[in-house]
Amino acid sequence: MTSSKDFKDLPWEYGLFDAHCHPTDNLSSLQKIPGMRAKVLTVMATRAEDQRLVAEAAEQFGVTIEDFSQADMDWSKDHRIVPAFGWHPWFSHQMFDESEYGQKEQLSQEDKTAHYKKVLKPQPEDYKFLQALPEPLPFSHFIAETRSYLQQYPLALVGEIGLDRGFRVPEAWLKAELAKRDEELTPGSREGRPLSPYRVDMEHQKKVLLAQLRLAGEMQRACSVHGVQAHGILFDTLCLSWKGHERRVLSNREKKMYRSTGELPDDFPEDDEDATTTTVQKPFPPRICLHSFSGPAEAVKQYLAPTIPCEIFFSFSKAVNSWAANDDGKVEAAVKAVPNHQILIESDLDSAGQRMDDYLREVVLKICRLKGWPINAGVQQLRKNWRRFILGDEFPQEYPH
Repeated sequence: MTSSKDFKDLPWEYGLFDAHCHPTDNLSSLQKIPGMRAKVLTVMATRAEDQRLVAEAAEQFGVTIEDFSQADMDWSKDHRIVPAFGWHPWFSHQMFDESEYGQKEQLSQEDKTAHYKKVLKPQPEDYKFLQALPEPLPFSHFIAETRSYLQQYPLALVGEIGLDRGFRVPEAWLKAELAKRDEELTPGSREGRPLSPYRVDMEHQKKVLLAQLRLAGEMQRACSVHGVQAHGILFDTLCLSWKGHERRVLSNREKKMYRSTGELPDDFPEDDEDATTTTVQKPFPPRICLHSFSGPAEAVKQYLAPTIPCEIFFSFSKAVNSWAANDDGKVEAAVKAVPNHQILIESDLDSAGQRMDDYLREVVLKICRLKGWPINAGVQQLRKNWRRFILGDEFPQEYPH
């Protein structure tokens, strides 16, 4: 086990990589990124207001493919962002399926009211509340825009996407509150507003999630996935995305036959789940990160099933995960259940700077302690994991411990 004296500091020169954060929610913090000790921030979009902002941040601070080819990834301090474009489940009600409205690209006020009454539960009857909600966007517009961003940024992910049973839609701004709103914050988030009684219908959330998973499959990009109070239904929905593409697992009899003959059974698909195969378009992403994973260790094991055709990563944060003081809680058990080559770290913070570095440092120390990793080896392992999550270019490799 690692002793406490090893936790005084980290080998920052090896590189710490934030797998999930939101600094475009506070634009003034972006200028702090070059001075941060973290190597790269994986920056998520969540809603209409921040897709373009994430792209602009990537224009200024984006990492390139060429950066990864440098020895020890020793690129410029100005190359610090990998962008991600997606629609968070908290804002999924703000999208509509054109097929339900005669292929309209813009809804009338009557259709807007009908849409929100359909996708919010319980059904809202407050006319002022309904009218204060944003004009919903069509699926096709968002998917086309996201595809364009992914084409423009070859390293970009799809994220943040997912499912959330617990979130409630915020109430509309009151005039007095709006007048005092902090203009430095990107619009669209809760910003302390009271929550309404309304949640987004889970079937609608699933439809929005599946559309984005299909796009990630089309573009063969990794995804960062949110799941709150929805571990079972999230797993089932992800399984829907790869249904019919599951890996074939050899039976004991087939394994014995293979060992004796050196040949696979006749009905074993030759290119089944070959991660290097690019000629066959797949409707699911090649890699998924379950961000700030809050499920139990048993849920981790579900995602390690050998039939699952994409690689699943699990990231952990100080900001969201409920860590136990004695290292004996649910999150700690989940960390221990995650294979060493599938674990990531994140801050999940909305401002870049020293606090983000501090949060990353704390979660690294926690994970190294739980895994029994020496600090240097642990930081290098996490670096390899992040690189493989982004690029998918390295065979899983673990450091001894």
